[in-house]
Amino acid sequence: MTIRNLPKAEVSARPGAYPGISPKALDRWNPDVRAAASDEEPATISILDVIGEDWWTGEGVTAKRIGGALRAIGKRDVVVSINSPGGDYFEGLAIYEMLRQHEARVTVRILGLAASAASVIAMAGDDVQIARSGFLMIHNTWVMAAGDRNALREVADWLEPFDNAAVDIYAARSGLDTGELAKMLDKETWISGREAVDLGFADEILEPAQIDGTAKASGATATLRAERKFDILAAKAGMKRKEGRELLAALKGGTPGAASTGMQDAAVIAEVRDLLNRVKTI
Repeated sequence: MTIRNLPKAEVSARPGAYPGISPKALDRWNPDVRAAASDEEPATISILDVIGEDWWTGEGVTAKRIGGALRAIGKRDVVVSINSPGGDYFEGLAIYEMLRQHEARVTVRILGLAASAASVIAMAGDDVQIARSGFLMIHNTWVMAAGDRNALREVADWLEPFDNAAVDIYAARSGLDTGELAKMLDKETWISGREAVDLGFADEILEPAQIDGTAKASGATATLRAERKFDILAAKAGMKRKEGRELLAALKGGTPGAASTGMQDAAVIAEVRDLLNRVKTI
């Protein structure tokens, strides 16, 4: 199936509004799921992390990184492997647009989860394959914003065209009615692998041999999920990145080389309680 008539994605950020990730998507994301190794594959791009620059480390899947990979690949076919809980919707739109404009064939493989911004990226494939145990998750654009009621109304109005753009992209791929899709976004809809094929979001079920299913959720996976959730809490509470990093370092055991003390532990606990209290008021 060739999709070259997909709608163009317009991308524009807004000062004071920051991308958000659905906590439910983080809970269901297993970062250990990835493509099985193969010597016969064409050029491959892996999207196996949050979309956009990570709030703490600067890692994550960015449009800049994908653009660099596509330039290196040139006019060759490419396989895009996805297992992501989503993230920065505007980075996701930019990546979608890059893949949409790629001059050779694009095959998308959803190995585990393609949630939120990652689900939009997945729609750019000429062929979309999904694991039987995989999921798409679609919802309205998420951001974190602060301000009075007038400022928040402006943010809501600014977001509406992006939700409409997502509906148009999903409709072009699936053929579903735009009104029905808008309702699916409003209520946050999880779509299993078989449902994704039946509804037209994907073309076929991915063969099990193409997925590395030996990896299990590990302690490192649980830690990664916890850190992502901490990112969300800190951003919602209005914490600056430097403050958040310092608090997270203290939670992990304090500043390297510094001895932990009861007083230090108490201070960290107090900061975390303050963070949670600030979030509750938002």
